[in-house]
Amino acid sequence: MSPFLRRLLAGAAAALFLATAGCTTDRAGDDAHAVHHAGVNHRAHAYTYTKAQAAAIAVQAAAPLRGSEFRADCFSSHRRGDDPIVFPGQAGRSHIHEFYGNRTANASSTLQSLSAGTTNCTPATDLSSYWTPTLYRNGAAVAPERVTVYYQGITDHTRAVAHPRGLRYVVGNALATSPDQNPAARWSCVGRPESGRDFMNCPPGHKLENYLDFPTCWDGKNLDSANHRDHMAYAVGQTCPSSHPVVVPRLELLITWPVTGGGLTLAGTRGGVNVTDAPGYTFHGDFFNAWDQAELERRVRDCIVAGYICGTDGRPIQQ
Repeated sequence: MSPFLRRLLAGAAAALFLATAGCTTDRAGDDAHAVHHAGVNHRAHAYTYTKAQAAAIAVQAAAPLRGSEFRADCFSSHRRGDDPIVFPGQAGRSHIHEFYGNRTANASSTLQSLSAGTTNCTPATDLSSYWTPTLYRNGAAVAPERVTVYYQGITDHTRAVAHPRGLRYVVGNALATSPDQNPAARWSCVGRPESGRDFMNCPPGHKLENYLDFPTCWDGKNLDSANHRDHMAYAVGQTCPSSHPVVVPRLELLITWPVTGGGLTLAGTRGGVNVTDAPGYTFHGDFFNAWDQAELERRVRDCIVAGYICGTDGRPIQQ
């Protein structure tokens, strides 16, 4: 089964689930930070999705591929208890994250530092940093096998513009206490159509994967906001709200881990304490844009706006 068809089937299954649910690796700073006390405030990790937002995410997840996307292929770069968006300059304050792309990403990362760094993504012009909570199997950290970052024209693609350099935002709900509180992420098994908000027990021969969907509407003014979300919004169908009129490509992280079966947990936060036994429905992700701007704009123009599926080189491979 092609990856495009797998994503379509997974998206359709996710929409059904949402409707029935109510709407080369550097390990510096590794698990030494896994349990971090000090009573710090982690409320920035929580987010309550409205019913309208959950419904919009469901529609986007089930949207057919429109022949309008490009991608970056990345790998795990390093693992740290850092979050340069939620806890900037506060090394070790966050639960453990798996960082993809820019090799220099840490708690003190800025656009300038990322721009001066290097990446393990293809293309090398994508110096962005992406991060998600570390996955554990029976208590041992597991690095993803691969991470594909799709940039997709699913919302009014002829009006899409490139994300501005320095834009950063968060999706998901790290403090969710039930699956219905986190519609942005969905788990599935490679080659199988079933999906859900909590871990899937994948049979032998079908590795675990997660699709994490980011919003497609920007307010056109702010590179960040107090909760790292309000400057972005999910479109309703093909329409961005008037408060967020600028259409940008949807980021979709497709992350695959070399695991099957059970015993799975995530790095997370509970009661102000960082843990490694959080449930699958707390999955979330961050994006800090540091693309070469001219190259990102070219790809949006030649792939997203023009309506082509492009490879990592930003050249059409399928109409």
